[in-house]
Amino acid sequence: MKKKLALLAPAVALGLTTMAAGPAMADHAAGSYSTTLNQVNNSGASGTAWIDVNGTEATVTIETSGLAETFMDNPYPHVQHIHIGAQGTCPTMADDANGDGIIDTPEGQPAYGMIGTTLSLEGSTGPEAGTDVTVAPSGSTYTYERTFELNQETQDALAAGTGVVVVHGLDPANQPAAATETMSSLPGAEELPLAATAPALCGPLEMQPAGGADTGVTAAEPVASDANGTGVALLGGGLLAAAGGAYAVRRRMVADR
Repeated sequence: MKKKLALLAPAVALGLTTMAAGPAMADHAAGSYSTTLNQVNNSGASGTAWIDVNGTEATVTIETSGLAETFMDNPYPHVQHIHIGAQGTCPTMADDANGDGIIDTPEGQPAYGMIGTTLSLEGSTGPEAGTDVTVAPSGSTYTYERTFELNQETQDALAAGTGVVVVHGLDPANQPAAATETMSSLPGAEELPLAATAPALCGPLEMQPAGGADTGVTAAEPVASDANGTGVALLGGGLLAAAGGAYAVRRRMVADR
């Protein structure tokens, strides 16, 4: 049985905030970091993330599977970030302060902090790009890789052991009723359902021994494709065409979960 969920989606929306600039320290974050991305909110998803930092340049590789797959028959966008400035941990259901069965973004921030870097496909990687779904990877399964200049705040967090990778966007089919019946509490995202802004995957980054972690990925250009290889072009086109309008997200049964 399928159920449809209305999404009012400006090209926006998680209402996530920037961090204040920290002290400049050259190369103090150089090295390799990795983490296993574990499900949040019983998303059923999984993944891994690697970051190689050389000077101020970072190469980030993320692999995911089991995320929410589609809406409007297009790949579901998953904004993803390196969060910084908090405990450097991932939230648990004990952080569900209002008891609605979902850890929303504000409830997770005491654990993982605010956006330090947006892991976008192109363009800005700063916090200001954190809500731009048109440059987010999409689909249930994707591999992301991009090399870019890493800002000072995120370098500081990696060096301090408080960087956390978070991937957002839940499948309403495996969430409690609040996911579709409650709207996001984030400023500027009040017209989005909770499922669209809540975290689905999370992993604290840890520095690896000298020599770095083997990512097993050799792609040199920014890539992101869904399981069917349709990629982001379809997503971007669909979202841009519908920007500011109402989206219908198909709630699907996940037979294999």
